[in-house]
Amino acid sequence: MDYATRPSFRASRDAFDAARALIPSGVNSTARSVQGGWSPYPLFVRDGRGSRVTDIDGNTYLDYLLGLGPMIFGHRPPEITRAVVDYIENVGTMFAMPTLAETALAGKIVEAVPSVEQVHLTCTGTEGVLYAVRLARAYTGRSKVVRFEGMYHGFSDGVYWSKHPDIEAAGPDDAPVAVAQGAGLPPHVGESLVVLPWNDVEALRSAFARNRGEIAAVLTEPIMCNTGCILPEPGYLEAMRELCSENGALLVFDEVITGFRVARGGAQSIYGISPDLTVFAKGLGGGFPVAALGGRRDVLALVDDGIVSMAGTYSANGIAVAAASAALDLLADDARFDALWSRSTRLREGLQERFDKHAIAARVVGIGPLFQVWFTEQPIRNYRDAARHADQGRFRLWWEAMLERNVLFHPGPLENLFVSFAHSDDDVDATLEAAASAIDSLAASW
Repeated sequence: MDYATRPSFRASRDAFDAARALIPSGVNSTARSVQGGWSPYPLFVRDGRGSRVTDIDGNTYLDYLLGLGPMIFGHRPPEITRAVVDYIENVGTMFAMPTLAETALAGKIVEAVPSVEQVHLTCTGTEGVLYAVRLARAYTGRSKVVRFEGMYHGFSDGVYWSKHPDIEAAGPDDAPVAVAQGAGLPPHVGESLVVLPWNDVEALRSAFARNRGEIAAVLTEPIMCNTGCILPEPGYLEAMRELCSENGALLVFDEVITGFRVARGGAQSIYGISPDLTVFAKGLGGGFPVAALGGRRDVLALVDDGIVSMAGTYSANGIAVAAASAALDLLADDARFDALWSRSTRLREGLQERFDKHAIAARVVGIGPLFQVWFTEQPIRNYRDAARHADQGRFRLWWEAMLERNVLFHPGPLENLFVSFAHSDDDVDATLEAAASAIDSLAASW
């Protein structure tokens, strides 16, 4: 398939040309841009419902992009849509004053996630991480923050470093240096970061030894979701928790992607780890923009005392609160997650079987309704493994072959495939059938 010139994408191509005249890059997030993988132009969406989206050319796809994760209930979930509409019609949208609904939502989050004793709502994961880092520095009186290559924690200046750096510019494997994600980031900000490879306990132990008494927090995803899907090795998160406690640093989990998606209690509930602070977003709102920072009461007391300011005109607006509250009510049904895991596992294992049938070097790695396909013979433990060993060219051909068969996910191998509650067993069957056809055609040329 020639994606660039395929006639059935012509409307998207023309729409992109028009958009670029008015919007820099033609889109409103780099994840949707040419630079983000949608080369030579992104597909423009007409609408979505349930497990499917339709583009402006009229092509309908089984959707595993799911808005990069938020659409845990699929598109236009009726319960959440109805809750938001009811709130707008009967209450309003925002007042710059608190509402009882905020307290009720906070109670649902605290009940769902055992490590969370108090919670503060924000609008985006970026804001949640910004506040988590600020709280950690204020609470510990220290300035340095550990972050890991290949992770994305939002676009604030303080953490927008070393997401997917050029390895040649990023220093040696065992001692990476902070690399700005783009121009405009003050160089001195990178000096406050201790950048490390993930899944390496000794690297973290050494970092604490080199920076004794200076590290305020270790900021990490419990599952690396911004370099494809990389699972923590056995004992890694446990060692991280222990080292933070021993050294007086806070452990901050970025569960923007994993929270309320891989489990009601997030990835921390699967691995049995209690972070000091956690940032949630995406799955929390079922498709509406809402995020939250939660954690230990004694840390969040700095907000209660007015020592740390957490502001935001749109924080806890009525639309966000109504959506998140309805989402958490739906997520309280454990049977939903059992069925979702069952379907997702069948999909992952079915894909792996089809690659194995043709002896294609591919690894389908994930957990629950979150996974990625690595075209490699090497295990991927961290960002540099992915940069060196994952065949991005083959991934692109795989993406195009599946798109031709009306299955949609992100064209970049450093993103993920997501499964929603709206995906049915029939959807899984259709996806595996499309994959078998795509893999047959690719195997012939590979």
